[in-house]
Amino acid sequence: MSNHEEMQETILEYVIDEYVDEDDDEEVACDTALISSGIVDSFSMVSLKVFLEKKYKIKLPDDEATPEAFDTVNSIIALVNKHLG
Repeated sequence: MSNHEEMQETILEYVIDEYVDEDDDEEVACDTALISSGIVDSFSMVSLKVFLEKKYKIKLPDDEATPEAFDTVNSIIALVNKHLG
C-alpha cells in the first residue's frame, strides 16, 4: 500500500468513526463533501486538525485549516502533504 493510500484509509476511517452515526447509511468516500454536507462541522474540524497534527507530526496553520481544505479526504491529504515537507 502506498503512503497516499495509507493516508486515505487512515483519514477516511477517522472521519467515519468520529463523525458518521452508526445508523446513518450515508456512504463516505475520499471525494465526499464533508463540510458542505454537514458530516464535519466547525467543532469537528478542530478535532480533525488536532488528530492530523498528532498523527503526522505536523503543524497546520490556522489560516490554512479552512472549510475548503477540510471539505474532502482528498483535500485534507493535499493539505497534510504540503506540510509533511
